[in-house]
Amino acid sequence: MKNLFIDKREVLRYLGYRDQILDSRIDNLIDECIGEIGFLVRPRYIYKLFDIYRKDGKIYLQRCILNLEGKDIATHLERAKACILMAVTLGNVVDTKIRYYEKIDMTKAWILDACATAAVEEIADNLCNEIEKNISYQDKKLTCRYSPGYGDFPLELQRDFISALRADRAIGLNVSSHSILIPKKSITAIVGVIDKKQFTQQEACLNCNKFLDCEFRKECDIYGY
Repeated sequence: MKNLFIDKREVLRYLGYRDQILDSRIDNLIDECIGEIGFLVRPRYIYKLFDIYRKDGKIYLQRCILNLEGKDIATHLERAKACILMAVTLGNVVDTKIRYYEKIDMTKAWILDACATAAVEEIADNLCNEIEKNISYQDKKLTCRYSPGYGDFPLELQRDFISALRADRAIGLNVSSHSILIPKKSITAIVGVIDKKQFTQQEACLNCNKFLDCEFRKECDIYGY
């Protein structure tokens, strides 16, 4: 996987900035936190390919305990004959450092948290790009990522998701009793494998049924670019 690049614009988006003027102290602190996250992260990931079969209008995965509940995930995978389950984590060190700053400097903790979110999203995107390169010779490509908690795809599936990947043993990723990933700066997602010639709708905030309530939606999607 290529070297990690943390986009400052993404950090600002997770901080909730909307073209405000940044004072020099905050601007410098963001740069400092980006550098610190780049030093702290120890990214780990795992993914597995599963064939899809359909029965009675529902989607199932071959040799997998995960039940793909919800109409939204069915729509997302409607043209896929296979899919990939993936999990990515930054590791416990990042969570520990954020908790440390929460005790001594809440502003830095807040900014470091946003930098970590931007980092784990970047790593997940990089992983998808690598997978897509590996399947391109088969004239296949990937849909965008779709995670438990999106739309009507239940967050409570996280435990089965982790079990299907054995991510607890492979990359140290676990789930709390409230279906929260541990370490927190982690992602689980499913991507469909489809033919290259098929149209894929770009991942966009406007496609999400939580668009109106999300404070992190992308500016380009707000204005329809």
